[in-house]
Amino acid sequence: MNQDHERSGHSLLQTLEMGNDSMKGRDEVVSDPELAAELARRLGLDQEVRTGWPAGLDEARLESVDADNRTWLAAVIAEHGWPGASLVGVAGAHAAWLLAQHADQDPEFQRDCLALLRQACDAGEATRADLAYLDDRVRTAAGEPQRYGTQGRVDHEGRWTPGPIEAPDELDERRRSVGLEPFEDYRRSVQAVVDGPE
Repeated sequence: MNQDHERSGHSLLQTLEMGNDSMKGRDEVVSDPELAAELARRLGLDQEVRTGWPAGLDEARLESVDADNRTWLAAVIAEHGWPGASLVGVAGAHAAWLLAQHADQDPEFQRDCLALLRQACDAGEATRADLAYLDDRVRTAAGEPQRYGTQGRVDHEGRWTPGPIEAPDELDERRRSVGLEPFEDYRRSVQAVVDGPE
């Protein structure tokens, strides 16, 4: 199983909040508060089962939660299209992305979500940072180099290293263009989570 940065609730939510800068200050109008509340509930469960990364995960429960979230999100998309910020608020749109990000058991579904999320970004309904993470996730699953350096593994010595990166000399410029911090700052924050509290 891929031990990636998203497994940690602490670093995930902190890092992802930085990626939502492009939607900060937006007037918050939620047209479906019940759907937004369910997304928030599912986000909480997603993070709860990832507590303790990289060690101490209940893999069976993790897979069960991810499968249930994937099935549920697919039904939401079939009914509403991508749940963007006008439908479920900025936090709800972010939660929808995270459920897709963790739908690793269904790479085709993730690819479909990537296309929908790209359209949502173009319409101002989602963040480019979320799109960057999902783009990297889909590329990594397909064995392709990632663009933003968000996906990696923890080796047997406890070091987090990113998977292959396309045009690494342009990495920080690509990250900056979608609102992500410089790669070295990101790498240090992920490593700090892997190392755990001092």
